[in-house]
Amino acid sequence: MKISFITSNKHKVAEFEAVLKGIAELEHIEIDYPEMRSDDSGEISKVAAKQLADTLKKTIIVEDSGMFIDALKGFPGTCSAYIHPRIGLKGILKLLDTEEKRGAEYISAIGYCEPGEDPKVFVGSERGTIALKERGEHGFGHDPIFIPEGQEKTYAEMENIKDVKKFRRIAIEKLVAFLKE
Repeated sequence: MKISFITSNKHKVAEFEAVLKGIAELEHIEIDYPEMRSDDSGEISKVAAKQLADTLKKTIIVEDSGMFIDALKGFPGTCSAYIHPRIGLKGILKLLDTEEKRGAEYISAIGYCEPGEDPKVFVGSERGTIALKERGEHGFGHDPIFIPEGQEKTYAEMENIKDVKKFRRIAIEKLVAFLKE
């Protein structure tokens, strides 16, 4: 089975390829497309997958993920990719300067759609806290400030980040289970 993965993030491509190996051949396509605005990653992925599958006439997956910070009422959430280059991790940490409760959730939603069919969505999430400062050299995105639940290190401090980073892997594994049916 061949699936086209629409993303500009090569790190995500590597994560998907590792889990989908032997189940589906992944074709990476990097194109711009209009993305709806919503606070729901699942809704964004579902709409994009349907639109792209019908337009490109290919089986498509897209992934929308974000970090939802409790004290900031879910910010940056589904706007993480937009916010990151503008205020960066330092800006997010500054917004949390006076906050003692630093709970957060990483959420990944994969939209899957075959041309002419209804889209499916697979969601994975992981709770954690936001560090007081950036720490570590591994990973990408919010990894230097996100401490997974039950851990003391940020994702970026973990050399085995590919093995411990769960939120996207949970979503991909749900996709795999669906593909095996």
